[in-house]
Order: sequence, then C-alpha cells, then structure tokens
Amino acid sequence: MSLEDPYTSRHPAAILFDMDGTLVDSEKLWDVALQELAETYGGTLSDAARKAIIGTAMADSMRILHDDLGQPERDPAVSAAWIDARILELFRSGLRWRPGAMALLKAVRAAGIPTALVTSSGRPLVEVALETLGRDSFDVVVCGDEVVATKPHPEPYLTAARLLGVPIERCVAIEDSRTGVASALAAGAAVLAVPGEVPLAPTDGVHQLESLTAVDLELLAALLGEPNAGR
Repeated sequence: MSLEDPYTSRHPAAILFDMDGTLVDSEKLWDVALQELAETYGGTLSDAARKAIIGTAMADSMRILHDDLGQPERDPAVSAAWIDARILELFRSGLRWRPGAMALLKAVRAAGIPTALVTSSGRPLVEVALETLGRDSFDVVVCGDEVVATKPHPEPYLTAARLLGVPIERCVAIEDSRTGVASALAAGAAVLAVPGEVPLAPTDGVHQLESLTAVDLELLAALLGEPNAGR
C-alpha cells in the first residue's frame, strides 16, 4: 500500500458525530417537552427517569416516562407523536451549539475528512436541526427512524461507515451519552465522549473530555492509535 493510503496512517477515515447533547445543546429542549408531557398526564418526570431517557430511542423514552409516572398502559406511539410535535416547535425557536462543536466541525470539514451525523432523533427533527448545523456539514446523515436497531445497538454507526465507504475501525465517533458510547464501541469505532447532562463512568476504549473546545485534528488522529489515552 502507498504511504498516502488513508487507512494505513493515523488519519481518521471519518468523524462520526452524535447530535443531541454533542453538537447542539438540545437536551434542555427535550427537558421542556418531556416535563410538559408529564404534566399533561398529571405527573412529574423524575430526575432518574430523565437521565435514563438521554440517548435512547423515542419508543424506549416513552416507556421510561410512562413507567416513571405509574402509567405503563399508555401508548408509546401517542406520547411520541406529542413529543415530536412539541420538540419541533422548540427546535425551530433556535438551537445553541455545544462549546467547541462548531469550530471542530469546521476544522474537520476543512481538512477534507468525511463526516457523518449519527443520531437517535427522527428525520423530521433532524431536518430542522440541519438548518443550524448546516446541510453541507455532513456527507451522510443516519437518523433513528431510518435504521432497524437504534443506539445502543451498533447498527447506526455501522450504517454510517458503510454509507461513507470507510472501515469503522478507522473512524472516530463523538458522543455524549451512555447509549451512544455503547453503540459506537460495539460498532468498533474509536470513541471520544463529551458528557453533558449526565456524567459517564470511565470506560475502556473511551477518551473522555469535559468539552470539545480543546479537541483538534491531532487529538482525533491519536485516538486511533491510543484509544485508552487520557481516560
């Protein structure tokens, strides 16, 4: 192989970005929608249930909410439709970038490294978010309603690598949640975790930082060769 082959160097084949809580500070908007729905049902969502919901697929989130309210008989699809409508309104009111996220995404794009957005959110919501993130910021977008199995299953990240035509083991995934980290690790990617609302326990193979402000291309490349560094 030639020295220019990207898969024989420490240059990442692609950077795979989670969305909620990683690129945009949207978890607070989810807090609003979830608490409003809980109030509609005559209850209050507990802190423990809210933390358990972060990073999960919508159907699982609604089951957690229903169980927390002592109303397991409710239809997850009905609750999901309510949340979808409300969160779309909140997203349209404006999304804020997480610290360092915009600069890192721009640096990755400027370097010509392929990028993917890999999110548990559905396509309608992602289309609104892309107005903030930029539709030309990603070569591939994998949404939660476009895969058979969502995070923490590896399918979303494996799908992104397949669509990009790159080996997953040469990719770096950037995540903020336990389920997202589990998905990326199971897929075989190097993982950078930047926890937001919920702290993450140290995990083998995961490099963890407080924010993306100190992340550069050199660090991302180093993760491929030193997955446990800096834990």
